[in-house]
Order: sequence, then structure tokens, then C-alpha cells
Amino acid sequence: MNRLGGRVPWRTLLRGLRARLVVGFLVVAAVSALTTALLTYREARNAILQRSQDIAVNDLRAQVNSLAPELTVPPAQADLNNFRVQLERSGKSREWDISVHYRGVPDSDEGAVGRPVVIPADLKASVEKRHVPAFQRIDRAGDPWLLIGMPVRQSDGEASALSVYAQLPLWAEEENVEALVSAAQRGALPVLVLTVIPALLAARGVLRPVRGLRQAAGRIAEGKLDTRLEVKGADELADLSRTFNDMAARLEESMAELRRLEANSRRFAADVSHELRTPLAAMAAVTDVLDEDADSLDPDTASAVRLISQETGKLARMVEDLMEVSRFDAGAAALHLYEVDVAETIRKTLQARAWQQRVATELPEDVRARLDPRRLDVVVANLVGNALHHGGEPVRVVLHTPEPGADRLLIEISDSGPGIDPEVLPHVFERFYKADSARARSEGSGLGLAIAMENVRLHGGTMRAANSPDRGAVFTVDLPLRQDEPAETGGAGEADGAGEASGAAETGGKSAGTPSAAGKEQQV
Repeated sequence: MNRLGGRVPWRTLLRGLRARLVVGFLVVAAVSALTTALLTYREARNAILQRSQDIAVNDLRAQVNSLAPELTVPPAQADLNNFRVQLERSGKSREWDISVHYRGVPDSDEGAVGRPVVIPADLKASVEKRHVPAFQRIDRAGDPWLLIGMPVRQSDGEASALSVYAQLPLWAEEENVEALVSAAQRGALPVLVLTVIPALLAARGVLRPVRGLRQAAGRIAEGKLDTRLEVKGADELADLSRTFNDMAARLEESMAELRRLEANSRRFAADVSHELRTPLAAMAAVTDVLDEDADSLDPDTASAVRLISQETGKLARMVEDLMEVSRFDAGAAALHLYEVDVAETIRKTLQARAWQQRVATELPEDVRARLDPRRLDVVVANLVGNALHHGGEPVRVVLHTPEPGADRLLIEISDSGPGIDPEVLPHVFERFYKADSARARSEGSGLGLAIAMENVRLHGGTMRAANSPDRGAVFTVDLPLRQDEPAETGGAGEADGAGEASGAAETGGKSAGTPSAAGKEQQV
């Protein structure tokens, strides 16, 4: 089970750290056991065979030394056969087969009680030419055999013409070796099974801190910056836990400082915007009076008056935009939902700004949704004004009729301009973003599209910007048809929402890669 309560797939378990640790532990144990078994098998086999070989050689030497003095020299064939039979009978406990050779007397197996002895040429040469005892282990039809060649020396120590050869099977020794191998095989499986226990304990000791680190990192990712790990021991994992705690503490301090600075900056922008409203209202009233009398003034004074009036209007709209943004940042913006005819709401937005003749519409009737009409007006006005000012006519507003059972509403605003530079597309909804950094000033505040995006998000919708395959830019607004009345997060500033809506609705921003649409900071 994972920490969310779901079952972990087998493939994930097999690829996990626990499985790899256990498998690695088992592989090391198996390789160690196999290496030890191979070395033990080799040494035990050699020891068993060497012991049997030494005993057989000593027994044969003792029998030869005991019977050889009674042999007539030079012996006849019958004497050699009799000598061989005596040796075979004396070695019945070992089941060896004897062959006796004397230089000048033909070989004969007459009267042999065992199997014929086949002597390799190199063994025979060592015994009869170099007069040294020799032995050799051979394999015949899958069975191990031991061949022994022994020269017989005279009483004075000189080499004689007599040599004795013996062969004996090593079946008993091979059975002992096989029994040893079987015992090792039977003991290997329990050893490997028992090895799993320390492997699991070792994996648990490693994984417990790692699992705690993973859970702590998950809580940090969820925003719980006060998460800390319990430090136990003085190993590398304990050092890792201490390092994690130090990192979390510094991160918590940094985030607290960033939040404080961000709150101060938001409060500063809101306070400045609020304080500027009263003097700007007075300035606007004065400039309105001066505009009415501008025609009676001399040309230079009239031009200055109109310039002051125009800049005062821009400043007033920027202050209204900043106050609207500060409400979104402070979480004080609230929805006031009504059941509205979406087509009629869009039509009123265009009529209020005298855009009916410049904008082509496809607004099907009877498309109703539960929306905040003031905020929808802000969104449509920003997008249409942006298209008219920086795109190219004709501008089209298309309201898509929802399919039966659908719960989403789509509104598309497109223009016939050059489109938006692909490098600018990811940034069109950012505040104060300008595609042309060389433009120090522009008509707009650079907040229009950001405010439109915030209004769409407040409805639980999304907004996308793209270039049409034919020509021009396309903005798509995706809103839910129905939603519950949200709890108001704050009422500060909502009382004078109508005046702020008009200001926010008159700023837009769209960038293009041509001089006609060079920057995002634009004003309708």
C-alpha cells in the first residue's frame, strides 16, 4: 500500500529499492555460497582421490615386496601368471586387476580373475624405461579408474626386468564426492531462504529513513515547510536527515521572507493606487473643463491642455487596473453570479463601445449560463479591443452552442492581423510583458490580458491564445455553464465595481512579430 492508501503495482515493487537490495543481498550470498561450494568440492574431491590413491599404491607396494622374493628368476610364463593371481587374490578388498610384465617373456592374461588391464604407453614407458612408480587417473565409459605402474627392484636395489601394473575403480570415492555435492545442494536452498531474513532487515534499516525522507519531501511540496526529520545515529543516513532539516529550515525562512516582501509590495501597490484615486479624480475634472475651453485658447496652450487630459486619462485607467489586480492578489475579488443570456451580454458589451460595425458576430440565441456579467464584460471588452487595436479587421466573436449534456461554454475572439510571434505566445497573459523591450511607453498598462485571465480563472475557466492557420490570432475563453455561488473572499473594493470594470475593460495586450503588433502592453 502506498501512503495514499492505494495498492502499489507489482512491477513498481520489483523495481523498488527494497527489491533491489534484497536481490543484491541474495546474489552476493548465492555467489559466495557457490564459490565456497566449488572450492570445497574441488579440495574435498582431490583429498578423497589422493587418499585412495596413496592407500592403493602403498598396498600394492607391500604386496609386491612380500611376494616378489618368491618369484623364480628368470620366471616362466606360468610363474608370472601365478604371481599375478596371488596379487589379485591378495587385493580382493580393493577389487584391483593386476598385469605382470617381465622383459623377454610375452604378456598373457591366462588365469586372470579380473578384467584385462589396459596400460597407456606413457605410463608403461615411465615404469619400464625410467624405473619409477607411476599412477594415472583415467575415465572409462564415464567411470573413474586409477592405474598404478610399479617397477620391482632386486634385493641389491638395482632395477629388475619385472614390473607390475594394477587398475582399480574409484566408484566408492566418486559416490562419496557425489554425496558431498548432494548434501551441499540440499543445504543451499535453506541457506538462501534464511538469507532473505537478514536481507529484509538490512533493507528495512536502509529504507525506513529513505521512506521518511520521501514523506517529508512530499509534505514540503504540499507547503508544510515546518516539516522536520527525526535524526537517529551517526551514519550517512543520519547526515542526510540533518542536511534535509537544515535545508527545510532555510527554505522556511526564505519563503517567510518572500511572503513578507510580496505582501508588502501588494500592500504598497494597493495603497498607492487608492491614494492616487482622489487626486486623479480632481485632475480629471479639471482636464474636462480645460478640454471644453481648449478651442478658445491659443494653439500651443490648447495642444498642451489636450496632452495633459490624455495622459491624465491613461494614468487614471492604470490606477484602476492596478487596484483590480491588487484585489485578485489579495483574494478580495468575488463573483456575483446571475443567470444570463450570454449572446445578449456580449452584444451589450459591443454596443456600449460602439463596435457593432467593426466586429462580426456569431451569437446563437438561448445560450444561458450562470456567470458574473460584469466580469464577462471585462473579458470580452479586453479581447475585442485588443484585436481591433493590434490585430486586423474584420474581428470575429463566435459563441459556440454547447452540445447536449455539455457543461462548458466556449467563446472565440479572432482577428485578421499578422498573428502573434510564437516566442511571445507563452507570455501574453503575463503582467507588464512587452514583446518589444525597446518601447519604453505605450498606450496601455500591460495589464489588460492579465486582468481578463484572472476574471476567467475566478469563474473556474481557462483562456488560451493561439495563431489561426489562416491568419491572425485566436483567443479562446472556456467557462463552466453552471457553478455554485462562491463564498465571498472579501468585499473591499467591490462596492465601486462598476467604475472599476470600465477601467479594466479598456486595457488589453497582445504581441505580434510585425510593427503593427509589436508589443503586448496595449490600450484599447
